Amino acid sequence: MNDGPGLRELTALAAIVSHRSFRRAADDLGLSPSTLSHMMRALERNMGVRLLHRTTRSVAPTEAGERLVSRLQPLLRDIDAALAEVDNFRNVPAGTLRINSSEIAARLLFKSVVPAFLARFPRVSLDIVTEGRLVDIVAEGFDAGIRLGEAVPQDMVAVRFGGETRFIAVASPAYLAARQVPRVPDDLKGHSCIRFRLPSGKPFRWEFEKHGQEISIDVPGMLTLDHLELMAEAAAGGLGIAYISDRSAQSYIERGALVSVLEDWCPPIPGLFLYYSGHRLVPPALRAFIDVLKETG
Repeated sequence: MNDGPGLRELTALAAIVSHRSFRRAADDLGLSPSTLSHMMRALERNMGVRLLHRTTRSVAPTEAGERLVSRLQPLLRDIDAALAEVDNFRNVPAGTLRINSSEIAARLLFKSVVPAFLARFPRVSLDIVTEGRLVDIVAEGFDAGIRLGEAVPQDMVAVRFGGETRFIAVASPAYLAARQVPRVPDDLKGHSCIRFRLPSGKPFRWEFEKHGQEISIDVPGMLTLDHLELMAEAAAGGLGIAYISDRSAQSYIERGALVSVLEDWCPPIPGLFLYYSGHRLVPPALRAFIDVLKETG
């Protein structure tokens, strides 16, 4: 009689289905893709049913695989929670802490939070993934995420840090010297604007507010980018007006490469939040990170 599938194989199957990739699942599990492939073939032989559709470029679950993983996922989360409860008995946090973050937030963390955390908790491995798109941190295996407050899902526990921030319209002195400086948001329609493309592919509409009046503009422009630092560089190079965070613009403004316009139309917003699921036990490493964040962030 064959032994039934083990937790290691089932966890690996769930990772493959989640990532839709042997390579990314292997990286997540600390295995080689070939080892993972052999493991899945052995699992399918053991169970007597095909669980995955494989091609040279992709992998997807069969109907049986999809159904099995849908039943496994809550059980695997319960196992993770049970292990996390045991971790609470440790005196020193250990293991890997995975955080999904925007690049701007990660840069802010590197100034003080990350150095202080790594120095204080050397047994924790910090894995920070930076990307523009918003992800389901629970489904993709992250302990926490960091985003602007308006992007934090409502069912998450959020911890604010870093103070208020602003999105401001900026341009180079040379660009503005040759044109009329915009005084109200509608004046932007007569300017070359450096547009921002959202991860969804849609252009970002610039949002302004003054005395309770809110204006959202789909600005004109010949240049579209998907990176705030590149937008700052393009604006400093005289290519147009950019709408970026004050943190991205700060160094350029300090050295005179950029100046802000429409100042009274750019109020502060709450800023950055670290967030995590309130339905799962907070692992010791994340609790320790939050403590350091509150102290230094």
